[in-house]
Amino acid sequence: MHKIRSDPERRKKRNRRRIQAILFSAAIAIGLAWFLESRATTTVIFVRHAEKALIPVDDPGLSAIGRLRAAELARQLADVDVVGGIDVIYSTPYRRTLETAEPVAAALGLPINRYDPNEDYATLLRGIVKQHKGRIILVVGHSNTLPELIAALGAGKKVPPIAEFEYDNLYLVSIPWFGKTKTIRLRYGDPYEGDPADESYPGLKMNQ
Repeated sequence: MHKIRSDPERRKKRNRRRIQAILFSAAIAIGLAWFLESRATTTVIFVRHAEKALIPVDDPGLSAIGRLRAAELARQLADVDVVGGIDVIYSTPYRRTLETAEPVAAALGLPINRYDPNEDYATLLRGIVKQHKGRIILVVGHSNTLPELIAALGAGKKVPPIAEFEYDNLYLVSIPWFGKTKTIRLRYGDPYEGDPADESYPGLKMNQ
């Protein structure tokens, strides 16, 4: 004859099952949160350095007008996201790009990571996006490198070339964990009113 379990034993068994169910649900919730976070949308913001000074020729910093544009960039990007804002900043090692990034970095208390503009663009961008998945990334580059960098993300097959004195472009590249990568081009600071860039212009082959 089977022994009838007492009420305290049944209550203990029910409580044990209830605790197990709670722990199982919590594990699922934590796993789902991790899954979604690891695959959240990554946003890469590309800008060319601001107006550069005429001297020194080999590695000029920003001109007075360029410093004003860099300050405007910081004003625009300091609160680009209502929750967090820019998470990481990348710049080439030249004075003009670093000085463009510095006001944003100072406003947000972020370091400036340097990258080699001569590195393979696809490899460079894959590494940056993988390392900062789900974040907002600012990349400061040059007139000849930005279109190639954006294209390397699959964000645009034909990004228009940037003219020699065109400094007001700001590209937002949205990379969802599922779906198509999209690019939006915005303008900031004093607008460029010159002619479109000539793709045959020799300066486009250099880090302008």
